[in-house]
Amino acid sequence: MKVRIEPVNDRMCIVTRDRGQPDGLIRFVAGPDGAMVPDLRLALPGRGCWVTAERSMVDQAVKRKLFGRALKTEVTTDPDLGQVVDRLLCDSLFGMMNMARKSGQFITGSGKVEDAVRSGGAIALMHATDAADDGVRKLRQANTARAMGVKEAEIPVFRLFSADELALALGEGAFIHAAALAGQAGEGVVKRAKMLARYRNGPEAGSD
Repeated sequence: MKVRIEPVNDRMCIVTRDRGQPDGLIRFVAGPDGAMVPDLRLALPGRGCWVTAERSMVDQAVKRKLFGRALKTEVTTDPDLGQVVDRLLCDSLFGMMNMARKSGQFITGSGKVEDAVRSGGAIALMHATDAADDGVRKLRQANTARAMGVKEAEIPVFRLFSADELALALGEGAFIHAAALAGQAGEGVVKRAKMLARYRNGPEAGSD
C-alpha cells in the first residue's frame, strides 16, 4: 500500500497532526542558519511547518525535536522558543493597540469605556490583571446590560497584562480599563488578543 507523504507546507500541526486554518496555527521557518523562526505574518520565505497556536504545543514541538523531522533537515531550536512566540504575540498586540488608538478605535478610561459598552460601540473590553474589582464589576454590569438589551452575546473581555506591563510597553498609552471599537484596527486588536489568550490558556480561552 502506498503511503501518502504530506507536503511540508500543508497546514497540519506537526504535534497533533490535525489540520487547521492559519489563524489557529503558527508557522515556523528554518532561517538561512538553520534556526527555527516564528513567522506570525506568514511572510517569511523558505520551507515552513505549522504548530497549533498554543504554548503547550510549541513547547512539545521543541522538546520532541519535531521541527527538524517535519522539514527533513538539520535545524537548531531555541529552548525558550515558546516564550519567544509569546513575546512576539505581545508586541503584535501592543502595536495594534497603538494603531487603533490613533484611528480612534481603542479608548481608555473607565467612564469612556462604559459609555462605549452601553452604546454598543465597543466590540471588546480589556482590563489590567490587577485592576480593582469595583471597576471590573461596573464594566461587567454594563456589558451584561447591553447584551440583554439587544439580545446578543456579551462582548469578549481580556485580562492579559498587569498595569506595570502595560506601562512598560505602552508608556503614556497604558490603561487599567480599555475598549476596542468597531473598525479594521479595533478588530485587529481583538484578533490579536484572542490569539494571545489562546496561546497562553488553550482553545477555550479568548475572553475572561
